[in-house]
Amino acid sequence: MAVREGGNVSMQCAASGFPTPSITWRKEGGLSISLSPNTDVSAVNGPWLNVSKVNRLHMGAYLCIASNGIPPSVSKRIMLVIQFPPMIWIQNQLVGAQEGQSVTLECTSEAYPKSIDYWTKDKTTIISNGTKYHTDLKDNAYKTHMKLTIISVTLSDYGTYQCVSKNSLGETDGTIKLYAVPKPTTTTTTTTTTTTTSTTSTTTTTTVPTSVSGRWWTTEMPKKSSKFGGKAPANEVDRRPSKKTGKYQDAADVKNDDEDQQQSSRAAAAAAAAGDNNGRPALSKKHKNGSTSVHPALGVTAAVWIIITQRIFSL
Repeated sequence: MAVREGGNVSMQCAASGFPTPSITWRKEGGLSISLSPNTDVSAVNGPWLNVSKVNRLHMGAYLCIASNGIPPSVSKRIMLVIQFPPMIWIQNQLVGAQEGQSVTLECTSEAYPKSIDYWTKDKTTIISNGTKYHTDLKDNAYKTHMKLTIISVTLSDYGTYQCVSKNSLGETDGTIKLYAVPKPTTTTTTTTTTTTTSTTSTTTTTTVPTSVSGRWWTTEMPKKSSKFGGKAPANEVDRRPSKKTGKYQDAADVKNDDEDQQQSSRAAAAAAAAGDNNGRPALSKKHKNGSTSVHPALGVTAAVWIIITQRIFSL
């Protein structure tokens, strides 16, 4: 049975038998029966089923079941079809995409009798499957879900698209606008790090201790380590080894040794003035304790005098 949407429906079912059977109406699948916008029931008893102002939700199979208590029961299936022109629902009417991306446009249409569904661009060009576009249609009773996928969007792809649905009762379309989304800009920041290396110069000054005796510079030679490892025993604190004998002696004896050394230095200076060293001034004198004495005034002069003498002898 086919009825236009918005009309009234009356369905009758009759059965015979002994005892007289009773009639019950149910909707297939256990669904409720909507008798009016505010009245839903699971079953209707009696030979007549009356529904006012039917819509597409009333569409489906109804069962008329006759039973008198003697098995089996008998049933009759009646298909109620509601006819209506196409209607379209669009979830997103504005869709953005960047160049080079792929984007999918979607819409849903409802119609009965079954509609013809397709896509157009700017209401002029019908879009078909290919390398640029891919269309997909999925039917469910009187509903159709439509998809249009645009592969690798270019500048010419932006614009208005229509999903169109038409049947014998009418035609409609829905509009989706595809707009460009700017690509994010990439900012490159270069950071320069300057490293300063400081060079520190360290000057080390080594002072060589020099003792002066009279007019001579006396450089002390390193002494050999004693049997005490350079340290005097605890009971020998006020004693030092003799420069003549090498044995430990009292401070008075050390003083006598120092006086002898000074006398030797004065004698050496007198000999230098008198012309020792084969008639030439003495440049240095080595003492018994291993030190060397150099005359401060004659060091350079003597060196020059020796060079001149050698020059004369060579002539």
